[in-house]
Amino acid sequence: MEELATGYGLIEGPVWDETRGLIYSDVINGGVRALDPNSGEITEIVPKRRGVGGMTPHIENGLVIGGREIIFESFDRSKSAVLLGPDVTDVAIGFNDFTTDAEGRIRAGSLAFRVFSGEEMRPGHLHVIELDGSVRTVSDGIVLTNGMGFSPDGRTLYHCDARASVVRAYDVREGAEVAGWMPFAEIADGETPDGLAVAADGSVWVALAHGGRVAVYNADGSHRKDIPVPLPMVTSVCFGGPALDDLYIVTGSHGGPSENCGSIYRIRADVPGVPIAPARVALN
Repeated sequence: MEELATGYGLIEGPVWDETRGLIYSDVINGGVRALDPNSGEITEIVPKRRGVGGMTPHIENGLVIGGREIIFESFDRSKSAVLLGPDVTDVAIGFNDFTTDAEGRIRAGSLAFRVFSGEEMRPGHLHVIELDGSVRTVSDGIVLTNGMGFSPDGRTLYHCDARASVVRAYDVREGAEVAGWMPFAEIADGETPDGLAVAADGSVWVALAHGGRVAVYNADGSHRKDIPVPLPMVTSVCFGGPALDDLYIVTGSHGGPSENCGSIYRIRADVPGVPIAPARVALN
């Protein structure tokens, strides 16, 4: 396992971009950056923005970024747009992870409490941003929404609920309809399912915060293997590289703003990842 960068507070939202490399955020200290894994060069994309749990490239030469709102920001910073705000439900205060389907629609999870504040936990929701920019709420009861990813055929959406310690598997029908969910993997007490990534063979790779590992599950939900990580707070994973067979693993501190345990690691995976389509939602 190779360490590529360190010294961050809490790294989240890693996503691979063919042009810029690994894009990631620092939730605590703020900022969205891109790491060229070959040269080691780090480029700032969006300065200072905190609380970014999810990101994905957009077809209009920009990035969709989470936080209190889900926004679009062009890479040259000449254009921005709000795609989804907390007024989507009566309880939403912001958004965490999200992903895209093959058509470029966005699935996003909303938060109903401030994660690091000690507030009473309230369930959030799962939303779809359609290609025309309209929004539908498709599921509820998600205590702490986290990582998402689609199966290779696009018919299953995997979704981590960190506080319920479960990875959900939604049945996705034609037209992006969600027809209920089943538990895919239940996580042991003391470990938290955070980000996830899906491989081309249908396996699901789950970052376990407080667990010091990435757990890999077969498509039937059985446990395949664990990948130990040097730091306990493993926050997310993504596949990248020219063949999508590099696994990037990101970590964080335990939430203390003075800690600098956030690191980026890379290993060679034994199976490539599922390509993630860029968002194609309208920038109304």
